[in-house]
Amino acid sequence: MAMTTLDLAVFASYCILLLGFAWWISREKAGHQRDTSDYFLASNSLPWWAIGTSLIASNISAEQIIGMTGSGYAIGLAIASYEWMAAITLIVIGKYFLPTFLEKKIYTMPQFLEQRFDHRVQMVMAFFWLAVYTFVNLTAVLYLGALAIKTITGVEMFYGMLFLALFSAAYSLYGGLKAVAFTDIIQVVLLLFGGMLVSYLALDAIADGRGPITGFGILLEQVPQSFDMILEPDNEDYASLPGISVLVGGLWVINLSYWGFNQYITQRTLAAKSLREAQKGIALAAYLKLLMPLLVVLPGIAALVLVPDLEKPDQAYPELMKLVPAGLLGLTFAALVAAIASSLSSMANSVSTIFTMDIYRQLRGGELSQKHLVLVGRLAALTAMVVAMVIAQPLLGEMDQAFQYIQEFTGFFTPGVVAIFLLGFFYKKADAMSALVAGIGSVALSVLARIFWPELPFMDRVGLIFVACLLLGMLVAGKEKSPKAIHVGEVDYSTSSGFNISALCIVLILVALYYTWW
Repeated sequence: MAMTTLDLAVFASYCILLLGFAWWISREKAGHQRDTSDYFLASNSLPWWAIGTSLIASNISAEQIIGMTGSGYAIGLAIASYEWMAAITLIVIGKYFLPTFLEKKIYTMPQFLEQRFDHRVQMVMAFFWLAVYTFVNLTAVLYLGALAIKTITGVEMFYGMLFLALFSAAYSLYGGLKAVAFTDIIQVVLLLFGGMLVSYLALDAIADGRGPITGFGILLEQVPQSFDMILEPDNEDYASLPGISVLVGGLWVINLSYWGFNQYITQRTLAAKSLREAQKGIALAAYLKLLMPLLVVLPGIAALVLVPDLEKPDQAYPELMKLVPAGLLGLTFAALVAAIASSLSSMANSVSTIFTMDIYRQLRGGELSQKHLVLVGRLAALTAMVVAMVIAQPLLGEMDQAFQYIQEFTGFFTPGVVAIFLLGFFYKKADAMSALVAGIGSVALSVLARIFWPELPFMDRVGLIFVACLLLGMLVAGKEKSPKAIHVGEVDYSTSSGFNISALCIVLILVALYYTWW
Protein backbone atom coordinates (compact mmCIF):
# COMPACT_ATOMS: atom_id res chain seq x y z
CA MET A 1 0.00 0.00 0.00
CA ALA A 2 1.34 3.40 -0.88
CA MET A 3 0.04 6.88 -0.43
CA THR A 4 -0.70 8.47 -3.80
CA THR A 5 -0.15 12.12 -4.61
CA LEU A 6 -3.88 12.70 -4.09
CA ASP A 7 -3.74 11.04 -0.67
CA LEU A 8 -0.79 13.16 0.37
CA ALA A 9 -2.57 16.30 -0.85
CA VAL A 10 -5.70 15.41 1.13
CA PHE A 11 -3.67 14.71 4.25
CA ALA A 12 -1.63 17.90 3.90
CA SER A 13 -4.83 19.90 3.42
CA TYR A 14 -6.21 18.45 6.65
CA CYS A 15 -3.08 19.40 8.57
CA ILE A 16 -3.11 22.96 7.24
CA LEU A 17 -6.86 23.34 7.88
CA LEU A 18 -6.59 22.09 11.45
CA LEU A 19 -3.62 24.26 12.35
CA GLY A 20 -5.22 27.31 10.75
CA PHE A 21 -8.50 26.76 12.58
CA ALA A 22 -6.69 26.17 15.88
CA TRP A 23 -4.72 29.39 15.60
CA TRP A 24 -7.83 31.31 14.54
CA ILE A 25 -9.92 30.03 17.46
CA SER A 26 -7.06 30.78 19.87
CA ARG A 27 -6.63 34.40 18.86
CA GLU A 28 -6.96 37.00 21.60
CA LYS A 29 -8.67 40.36 21.58
CA ALA A 30 -6.35 43.32 21.33
CA GLY A 31 -4.91 44.19 24.72
CA HIS A 32 -6.02 40.95 26.42
CA GLN A 33 -3.30 38.91 28.10
CA ARG A 34 -4.01 35.16 28.21
CA ASP A 35 -4.28 33.98 31.83
CA THR A 36 -4.49 30.55 33.47
CA SER A 37 -8.27 30.42 33.14
CA ASP A 38 -7.97 31.09 29.40
CA TYR A 39 -5.19 28.59 28.85
CA PHE A 40 -6.17 25.72 31.14
CA LEU A 41 -9.98 26.04 31.23
CA ALA A 42 -10.81 27.79 27.94
CA SER A 43 -12.16 30.75 29.92
CA ASN A 44 -14.99 28.48 31.16
CA SER A 45 -16.71 29.00 27.82
CA LEU A 46 -17.14 25.52 26.32
CA PRO A 47 -20.64 24.68 25.00
CA TRP A 48 -22.11 21.20 25.29
CA TRP A 49 -21.33 20.12 21.73
CA ALA A 50 -17.67 21.03 22.12
CA ILE A 51 -17.49 19.19 25.45
CA GLY A 52 -19.12 16.02 24.11
CA THR A 53 -17.02 15.80 20.97
CA SER A 54 -13.82 16.67 22.82
CA LEU A 55 -14.44 13.93 25.39
CA ILE A 56 -14.69 11.36 22.61
CA ALA A 57 -11.78 12.74 20.60
CA SER A 58 -9.58 12.71 23.69
CA ASN A 59 -10.64 9.18 24.57
CA ILE A 60 -10.41 7.58 21.13
CA SER A 61 -6.76 7.64 20.25
CA ALA A 62 -4.04 5.30 19.08
CA GLU A 63 -4.37 3.00 22.06
CA GLN A 64 -8.10 2.82 21.35
CA ILE A 65 -8.13 2.57 17.56
CA ILE A 66 -4.97 0.46 17.21
CA GLY A 67 -4.97 -1.21 20.62
CA MET A 68 -8.67 -2.02 20.94
CA THR A 69 -8.88 -3.17 17.34
CA GLY A 70 -6.00 -5.48 18.22
CA SER A 71 -7.95 -6.72 21.24
CA GLY A 72 -11.00 -7.21 19.00
CA TYR A 73 -8.78 -9.35 16.76
CA ALA A 74 -7.50 -11.40 19.71
CA ILE A 75 -10.52 -11.44 22.05
CA GLY A 76 -13.60 -10.39 20.10
CA LEU A 77 -16.66 -8.28 20.86
CA ALA A 78 -16.31 -8.85 24.60
CA ILE A 79 -13.74 -6.04 24.67
CA ALA A 80 -16.60 -3.68 23.71
CA SER A 81 -17.70 -3.90 27.35
CA TYR A 82 -15.27 -1.05 27.99
CA GLU A 83 -17.14 1.15 25.54
CA TRP A 84 -20.75 0.32 26.36
CA MET A 85 -20.32 0.39 30.13
CA ALA A 86 -18.54 3.72 29.78
CA ALA A 87 -21.82 5.20 28.52
CA ILE A 88 -23.53 4.39 31.83
CA THR A 89 -20.51 5.60 33.78
CA LEU A 90 -20.63 8.97 32.03
CA ILE A 91 -24.25 9.45 33.09
CA VAL A 92 -23.39 8.56 36.69
CA ILE A 93 -20.52 11.05 36.71
CA GLY A 94 -22.66 13.80 35.21
CA LYS A 95 -25.44 13.21 37.69
CA TYR A 96 -23.63 12.76 40.99
CA PHE A 97 -20.04 14.05 40.83
CA LEU A 98 -19.79 16.78 38.23
CA PRO A 99 -22.03 19.26 40.09
CA THR A 100 -19.64 19.27 43.04
CA PHE A 101 -16.56 19.69 40.84
CA LEU A 102 -18.09 22.70 39.10
CA GLU A 103 -19.37 24.17 42.34
CA LYS A 104 -15.83 24.13 43.77
CA LYS A 105 -14.45 26.00 40.71
CA ILE A 106 -11.35 23.83 40.52
CA TYR A 107 -8.71 23.58 37.80
CA THR A 108 -7.57 20.03 38.56
CA MET A 109 -8.55 16.83 40.35
CA PRO A 110 -5.62 17.16 42.81
CA GLN A 111 -6.94 20.63 43.68
CA PHE A 112 -10.26 19.07 44.65
CA LEU A 113 -8.42 16.58 46.88
CA GLU A 114 -6.56 19.46 48.53
CA GLN A 115 -9.88 21.13 49.34
CA ARG A 116 -11.34 17.91 50.72
CA PHE A 117 -8.23 16.55 52.50
CA ASP A 118 -4.94 18.48 52.52
CA HIS A 119 -1.91 19.42 50.41
CA ARG A 120 -0.18 16.05 51.01
CA VAL A 121 -2.91 14.19 49.17
CA GLN A 122 -2.87 16.85 46.47
CA MET A 123 0.88 16.49 45.87
CA VAL A 124 0.93 12.68 45.96
CA MET A 125 -1.89 12.41 43.42
CA ALA A 126 -0.47 15.20 41.26
CA PHE A 127 2.86 13.36 40.90
CA PHE A 128 1.00 10.10 40.30
CA TRP A 129 -1.05 11.54 37.44
CA LEU A 130 1.98 13.22 35.90
CA ALA A 131 3.82 9.89 35.89
CA VAL A 132 0.89 7.98 34.38
CA TYR A 133 0.20 10.56 31.66
CA THR A 134 3.88 10.81 30.68
CA PHE A 135 5.14 7.24 31.04
CA VAL A 136 1.97 5.33 30.12
CA ASN A 137 -0.56 7.37 28.14
CA LEU A 138 1.63 9.68 26.07
CA THR A 139 4.15 6.93 25.33
CA ALA A 140 1.41 4.50 24.25
CA VAL A 141 -0.29 7.02 21.97
CA LEU A 142 2.98 8.07 20.37
CA TYR A 143 4.21 4.51 19.87
CA LEU A 144 0.98 3.06 18.47
CA GLY A 145 0.44 6.12 16.30
CA ALA A 146 3.95 5.83 14.86
CA LEU A 147 3.36 2.10 14.32
CA ALA A 148 0.28 2.89 12.24
CA ILE A 149 2.14 5.54 10.25
CA LYS A 150 4.98 3.10 9.55
CA THR A 151 2.58 0.40 8.38
CA ILE A 152 0.72 2.77 6.07
CA THR A 153 3.51 4.99 4.75
CA GLY A 154 6.76 3.19 5.58
CA VAL A 155 8.06 6.13 7.64
CA GLU A 156 10.38 5.00 10.44
CA MET A 157 9.03 4.92 13.99
CA PHE A 158 11.15 7.79 15.32
CA TYR A 159 10.12 10.16 12.54
CA GLY A 160 6.49 9.15 12.94
CA MET A 161 6.60 9.97 16.65
CA LEU A 162 8.42 13.22 15.93
CA PHE A 163 5.75 14.30 13.44
CA LEU A 164 2.90 13.44 15.84
CA ALA A 165 4.54 15.29 18.72
CA LEU A 166 5.29 18.40 16.66
CA PHE A 167 1.88 18.45 14.99
CA SER A 168 -0.10 18.20 18.23
CA ALA A 169 2.20 20.66 20.02
CA ALA A 170 1.90 23.20 17.19
CA TYR A 171 -1.60 24.20 18.26
CA SER A 172 -2.06 22.88 21.80
CA LEU A 173 0.95 24.68 23.29
CA TYR A 174 -0.20 27.99 21.86
CA GLY A 175 -3.95 27.85 22.28
CA GLY A 176 -4.35 25.68 25.37
CA LEU A 177 -7.59 23.86 26.12
CA LYS A 178 -9.70 26.11 23.90
CA ALA A 179 -7.69 25.15 20.81
CA VAL A 180 -7.78 21.49 21.80
CA ALA A 181 -11.54 21.37 22.46
CA PHE A 182 -12.71 23.18 19.35
CA THR A 183 -10.36 21.39 16.96
CA ASP A 184 -11.70 18.14 18.44
CA ILE A 185 -14.97 18.84 16.60
CA ILE A 186 -13.15 18.42 13.29
CA GLN A 187 -11.27 15.42 14.68
CA VAL A 188 -14.45 13.57 15.70
CA VAL A 189 -16.11 14.10 12.32
CA LEU A 190 -13.04 12.64 10.61
CA LEU A 191 -12.79 9.87 13.19
CA LEU A 192 -16.38 8.74 12.64
CA PHE A 193 -15.99 8.89 8.88
CA GLY A 194 -12.69 7.03 8.83
CA GLY A 195 -13.78 4.36 11.28
CA MET A 196 -17.06 3.66 9.52
CA LEU A 197 -15.32 3.56 6.14
CA VAL A 198 -12.78 0.96 7.32
CA SER A 199 -15.55 -1.16 8.89
CA TYR A 200 -17.62 -0.93 5.69
CA LEU A 201 -14.74 -1.89 3.42
CA ALA A 202 -13.65 -4.77 5.69
CA LEU A 203 -17.13 -6.30 5.78
CA ASP A 204 -17.57 -5.74 2.05
CA ALA A 205 -14.24 -7.49 1.41
CA ILE A 206 -15.36 -10.48 3.47
CA ALA A 207 -18.52 -10.66 1.31
CA ASP A 208 -16.53 -10.33 -1.94
CA GLY A 209 -18.27 -7.08 -2.83
CA ARG A 210 -21.81 -8.11 -1.87
CA GLY A 211 -22.13 -5.46 0.81
CA PRO A 212 -21.42 -5.04 4.54
CA ILE A 213 -24.66 -6.71 5.71
CA THR A 214 -23.72 -9.91 3.90
CA GLY A 215 -20.19 -9.58 5.19
CA PHE A 216 -21.43 -9.27 8.74
CA GLY A 217 -23.48 -12.44 8.33
CA ILE A 218 -20.44 -14.31 7.04
CA LEU A 219 -18.43 -12.98 9.98
CA LEU A 220 -20.99 -14.38 12.40
CA GLU A 221 -20.75 -17.77 10.71
CA GLN A 222 -16.97 -17.99 10.45
CA VAL A 223 -15.91 -16.61 13.85
CA PRO A 224 -18.97 -16.96 16.14
CA GLN A 225 -16.70 -17.19 19.19
CA SER A 226 -15.59 -13.60 18.58
CA PHE A 227 -19.12 -12.39 19.35
CA ASP A 228 -19.30 -13.88 22.84
CA MET A 229 -19.84 -11.03 25.30
CA ILE A 230 -19.31 -13.14 28.42
CA LEU A 231 -16.16 -15.27 28.24
CA GLU A 232 -16.13 -18.71 29.85
CA PRO A 233 -13.30 -19.68 32.26
CA ASP A 234 -11.82 -22.05 29.67
CA ASN A 235 -11.41 -19.19 27.16
CA GLU A 236 -7.73 -18.32 26.65
CA ASP A 237 -8.55 -14.62 27.07
CA TYR A 238 -10.56 -15.09 30.28
CA ALA A 239 -7.79 -13.42 32.30
CA SER A 240 -8.35 -10.19 30.35
CA LEU A 241 -12.17 -10.23 30.57
CA PRO A 242 -13.21 -12.57 33.41
CA GLY A 243 -16.79 -13.49 32.53
CA ILE A 244 -19.61 -11.98 34.56
CA SER A 245 -17.08 -10.02 36.65
CA VAL A 246 -16.86 -7.61 33.74
CA LEU A 247 -20.45 -6.52 34.40
CA VAL A 248 -20.38 -6.42 38.19
CA GLY A 249 -16.73 -6.10 39.17
CA GLY A 250 -13.56 -4.20 38.47
CA LEU A 251 -14.61 -2.65 35.17
CA TRP A 252 -16.86 -0.26 37.08
CA VAL A 253 -13.85 0.85 39.12
CA ILE A 254 -11.79 1.33 35.96
CA ASN A 255 -14.54 3.35 34.28
CA LEU A 256 -15.19 5.55 37.31
CA SER A 257 -11.50 6.32 37.57
CA TYR A 258 -11.11 7.12 33.88
CA TRP A 259 -14.31 9.06 33.19
CA GLY A 260 -14.87 10.68 36.57
CA PHE A 261 -11.57 11.35 38.33
CA ASN A 262 -9.12 11.62 35.46
CA GLN A 263 -7.80 15.12 34.73
CA TYR A 264 -7.22 14.31 31.09
CA ILE A 265 -10.97 13.68 30.66
CA THR A 266 -12.70 15.85 33.25
CA GLN A 267 -10.84 19.02 32.28
CA ARG A 268 -13.34 19.53 29.46
CA THR A 269 -16.31 19.49 31.81
CA LEU A 270 -14.53 21.80 34.25
CA ALA A 271 -14.31 24.33 31.39
CA ALA A 272 -18.05 24.28 30.68
CA LYS A 273 -20.20 27.40 30.53
CA SER A 274 -22.51 25.92 33.15
CA LEU A 275 -23.50 22.67 34.83
CA ARG A 276 -26.30 22.16 32.32
CA GLU A 277 -23.93 22.57 29.37
CA ALA A 278 -21.48 20.13 30.98
CA GLN A 279 -24.19 17.51 31.54
CA LYS A 280 -25.51 17.86 28.00
CA GLY A 281 -21.96 17.38 26.74
CA ILE A 282 -21.57 14.24 28.84
CA ALA A 283 -24.86 12.88 27.47
CA LEU A 284 -23.62 13.46 23.90
CA ALA A 285 -20.37 11.64 24.71
CA ALA A 286 -22.34 8.73 26.20
CA TYR A 287 -24.37 8.34 23.00
CA LEU A 288 -21.22 8.43 20.89
CA LYS A 289 -19.62 5.75 23.09
CA LEU A 290 -22.36 3.36 22.00
CA LEU A 291 -21.07 3.66 18.42
CA MET A 292 -17.41 3.12 19.23
CA PRO A 293 -17.37 -0.71 18.93
CA LEU A 294 -18.36 -0.28 15.27
CA LEU A 295 -15.21 1.79 14.77
CA VAL A 296 -12.64 0.07 16.99
CA VAL A 297 -13.78 -3.53 17.67
CA LEU A 298 -15.67 -4.73 14.59
CA PRO A 299 -12.69 -4.04 12.29
CA GLY A 300 -10.54 -6.24 14.51
CA ILE A 301 -12.99 -9.14 14.24
CA ALA A 302 -13.13 -8.65 10.48
CA ALA A 303 -9.32 -8.71 10.32
CA LEU A 304 -9.40 -12.15 11.96
CA VAL A 305 -11.03 -13.44 8.77
CA LEU A 306 -9.18 -11.26 6.25
CA VAL A 307 -5.64 -11.49 7.70
CA PRO A 308 -5.68 -14.35 10.23
CA ASP A 309 -1.91 -14.77 10.53
CA LEU A 310 -0.77 -11.40 11.86
CA GLU A 311 2.39 -11.38 13.93
CA LYS A 312 0.83 -9.00 16.46
CA PRO A 313 -2.88 -8.21 17.01
CA ASP A 314 -2.07 -4.49 17.06
CA GLN A 315 -1.23 -4.72 13.34
CA ALA A 316 -4.90 -5.39 12.51
CA TYR A 317 -6.10 -1.80 11.95
CA PRO A 318 -3.12 -0.65 9.86
CA GLU A 319 -3.54 -3.78 7.71
CA LEU A 320 -7.21 -3.03 7.15
CA MET A 321 -6.40 0.46 5.95
CA LYS A 322 -4.81 -1.19 2.92
CA LEU A 323 -8.40 -1.79 1.74
CA VAL A 324 -9.05 1.93 1.40
CA PRO A 325 -8.79 3.16 -2.22
CA ALA A 326 -6.53 5.96 -3.37
CA GLY A 327 -7.86 9.39 -2.47
CA LEU A 328 -9.96 8.16 0.41
CA LEU A 329 -6.83 6.69 2.00
CA GLY A 330 -5.52 10.19 2.61
CA LEU A 331 -8.75 11.15 4.37
CA THR A 332 -8.82 7.93 6.41
CA PHE A 333 -5.18 8.41 7.34
CA ALA A 334 -6.04 11.96 8.37
CA ALA A 335 -8.79 10.56 10.61
CA LEU A 336 -6.31 8.28 12.34
CA VAL A 337 -3.80 11.08 12.82
CA ALA A 338 -6.64 13.32 14.01
CA ALA A 339 -7.49 10.89 16.79
CA ILE A 340 -3.86 10.56 17.81
CA ALA A 341 -3.14 14.29 17.74
CA SER A 342 -6.29 15.03 19.74
CA SER A 343 -5.30 12.70 22.55
CA LEU A 344 -1.69 13.87 22.57
CA SER A 345 -2.73 17.51 22.81
CA SER A 346 -5.27 16.72 25.52
CA MET A 347 -2.78 14.76 27.62
CA ALA A 348 -0.10 17.40 27.18
CA ASN A 349 -2.55 20.09 28.27
CA SER A 350 -3.50 18.08 31.36
CA VAL A 351 0.16 17.54 32.23
CA SER A 352 0.78 21.27 31.97
CA THR A 353 -2.28 22.08 34.09
CA ILE A 354 -1.43 19.67 36.92
CA PHE A 355 2.27 20.55 36.96
CA THR A 356 1.63 24.28 36.90
CA MET A 357 -1.35 24.60 39.25
CA ASP A 358 -0.70 21.74 41.69
CA ILE A 359 3.08 21.37 41.84
CA TYR A 360 4.97 24.39 40.54
CA ARG A 361 2.70 27.02 42.05
CA GLN A 362 2.69 25.22 45.42
CA LEU A 363 6.45 24.63 45.59
CA ARG A 364 7.44 28.03 44.21
CA GLY A 365 5.12 29.99 46.49
CA GLY A 366 4.62 33.73 46.43
CA GLU A 367 2.80 35.78 43.82
CA LEU A 368 3.34 34.56 40.28
CA SER A 369 2.13 36.40 37.22
CA GLN A 370 -0.43 34.82 34.93
CA LYS A 371 1.97 35.14 32.01
CA HIS A 372 4.64 33.27 33.95
CA LEU A 373 2.28 30.41 34.86
CA VAL A 374 1.12 30.00 31.25
CA LEU A 375 4.77 29.85 30.12
CA VAL A 376 5.54 27.19 32.74
CA GLY A 377 2.54 25.20 31.55
CA ARG A 378 3.79 25.27 27.95
CA LEU A 379 7.28 24.17 28.99
CA ALA A 380 5.85 21.34 31.11
CA ALA A 381 3.77 20.04 28.20
CA LEU A 382 6.74 20.20 25.84
CA THR A 383 9.00 18.38 28.31
CA ALA A 384 6.47 15.59 28.85
CA MET A 385 6.13 15.12 25.09
CA VAL A 386 9.90 14.86 24.62
CA VAL A 387 10.29 12.35 27.47
CA ALA A 388 7.44 10.21 26.13
CA MET A 389 8.94 10.21 22.64
CA VAL A 390 12.34 9.09 23.94
CA ILE A 391 11.07 6.16 26.02
CA ALA A 392 8.13 5.01 23.86
CA GLN A 393 9.82 2.46 21.62
CA PRO A 394 12.07 0.86 24.28
CA LEU A 395 9.12 0.58 26.66
CA LEU A 396 6.40 -0.71 24.31
CA GLY A 397 8.29 -2.25 21.41
CA GLU A 398 7.91 -5.86 22.60
CA MET A 399 4.23 -5.76 23.59
CA ASP A 400 1.52 -7.57 21.60
CA GLN A 401 -1.69 -5.93 22.87
CA ALA A 402 -0.88 -2.45 24.10
CA PHE A 403 -4.45 -1.74 25.25
CA GLN A 404 -4.44 -4.65 27.68
CA TYR A 405 -0.98 -3.77 28.99
CA ILE A 406 -2.04 -0.19 29.61
CA GLN A 407 -5.13 -1.34 31.48
CA GLU A 408 -3.16 -3.75 33.67
CA PHE A 409 -0.49 -1.19 34.57
CA THR A 410 -2.97 1.54 35.48
CA GLY A 411 -4.92 -1.12 37.37
CA PHE A 412 -2.27 -0.90 40.11
CA PHE A 413 -3.39 2.66 40.89
CA THR A 414 -7.02 2.76 39.80
CA PRO A 415 -8.54 1.10 42.92
CA GLY A 416 -6.91 3.64 45.20
CA VAL A 417 -7.94 6.62 43.07
CA VAL A 418 -11.60 5.62 43.10
CA ALA A 419 -11.49 4.74 46.81
CA ILE A 420 -10.04 8.17 47.67
CA PHE A 421 -12.74 10.06 45.77
CA LEU A 422 -15.60 7.92 47.06
CA LEU A 423 -14.34 8.29 50.64
CA GLY A 424 -14.10 12.03 50.11
CA PHE A 425 -17.62 12.29 48.74
CA PHE A 426 -19.54 9.86 50.89
CA TYR A 427 -17.66 9.18 54.15
CA LYS A 428 -17.81 12.07 56.58
CA LYS A 429 -14.95 10.83 58.78
CA ALA A 430 -12.53 10.41 55.88
CA ASP A 431 -9.36 12.47 56.37
CA ALA A 432 -5.97 12.89 54.72
CA MET A 433 -4.54 9.79 56.39
CA SER A 434 -7.37 7.60 55.12
CA ALA A 435 -6.83 8.97 51.59
CA LEU A 436 -3.08 8.35 51.70
CA VAL A 437 -3.52 4.84 53.10
CA ALA A 438 -6.05 4.01 50.38
CA GLY A 439 -3.77 5.34 47.64
CA ILE A 440 -0.54 3.74 48.84
CA GLY A 441 -2.36 0.55 49.80
CA SER A 442 -3.67 0.25 46.25
CA VAL A 443 -0.16 0.03 44.81
CA ALA A 444 1.21 -2.22 47.56
CA LEU A 445 -1.70 -4.67 47.52
CA SER A 446 -1.79 -4.76 43.71
CA VAL A 447 1.90 -5.60 43.51
CA LEU A 448 1.53 -8.33 46.15
CA ALA A 449 -1.48 -9.79 44.37
CA ARG A 450 0.41 -9.72 41.06
CA ILE A 451 3.29 -11.65 42.64
CA PHE A 452 1.49 -14.13 44.88
CA TRP A 453 -1.80 -14.55 42.99
CA PRO A 454 -0.77 -14.21 39.33
CA GLU A 455 -3.65 -16.29 38.00
CA LEU A 456 -6.19 -13.78 39.33
CA PRO A 457 -7.58 -11.82 36.33
CA PHE A 458 -6.48 -8.22 36.57
CA MET A 459 -10.06 -6.95 36.43
CA ASP A 460 -11.00 -9.09 39.43
CA ARG A 461 -7.85 -7.89 41.13
CA VAL A 462 -8.92 -4.27 40.57
CA GLY A 463 -12.32 -4.96 42.14
CA LEU A 464 -10.92 -6.78 45.18
CA ILE A 465 -8.17 -4.23 45.80
CA PHE A 466 -10.75 -1.43 45.53
CA VAL A 467 -12.85 -2.99 48.30
CA ALA A 468 -9.71 -3.48 50.40
CA CYS A 469 -8.69 0.17 49.89
CA LEU A 470 -12.13 1.39 50.94
CA LEU A 471 -11.97 -0.73 54.11
CA LEU A 472 -8.44 0.45 54.91
CA GLY A 473 -9.44 4.09 54.41
CA MET A 474 -12.45 3.71 56.66
CA LEU A 475 -10.39 1.87 59.28
CA VAL A 476 -7.86 4.67 59.75
CA ALA A 477 -10.35 7.53 59.21
CA GLY A 478 -10.96 10.07 61.95
CA LYS A 479 -7.39 10.20 63.25
CA GLU A 480 -6.70 13.67 61.87
CA LYS A 481 -8.59 16.91 61.60
CA SER A 482 -10.11 17.18 58.15
CA PRO A 483 -11.94 19.86 56.18
CA LYS A 484 -15.70 19.66 56.13
CA ALA A 485 -16.82 16.58 54.23
CA ILE A 486 -18.23 17.10 50.76
CA HIS A 487 -21.49 15.22 50.66
CA VAL A 488 -23.83 14.57 47.79
CA GLY A 489 -26.57 16.24 49.77
CA GLU A 490 -24.75 19.57 49.74
CA VAL A 491 -25.31 20.00 46.02
CA ASP A 492 -28.57 20.37 44.11
CA TYR A 493 -28.56 17.47 41.69
CA SER A 494 -31.77 18.39 39.91
CA THR A 495 -31.13 18.17 36.19
CA SER A 496 -32.99 18.81 33.01
CA SER A 497 -35.44 16.19 31.86
CA GLY A 498 -33.36 15.80 28.70
CA PHE A 499 -30.41 14.56 30.71
CA ASN A 500 -32.55 12.01 32.54
CA ILE A 501 -34.16 10.85 29.29
CA SER A 502 -30.67 10.41 27.84
CA ALA A 503 -29.74 8.20 30.77
CA LEU A 504 -32.87 6.06 30.34
CA CYS A 505 -32.32 5.66 26.60
CA ILE A 506 -28.71 4.61 27.04
CA VAL A 507 -29.62 2.02 29.66
CA LEU A 508 -32.33 0.57 27.39
CA ILE A 509 -29.94 0.42 24.43
CA LEU A 510 -27.30 -1.34 26.52
CA VAL A 511 -29.82 -3.87 27.80
CA ALA A 512 -30.85 -4.62 24.21
CA LEU A 513 -27.21 -5.03 23.17
CA TYR A 514 -26.55 -7.27 26.14
CA TYR A 515 -29.36 -9.68 25.31
CA THR A 516 -28.50 -9.60 21.62
CA TRP A 517 -24.93 -10.81 22.15
CA TRP A 518 -25.32 -12.95 25.28
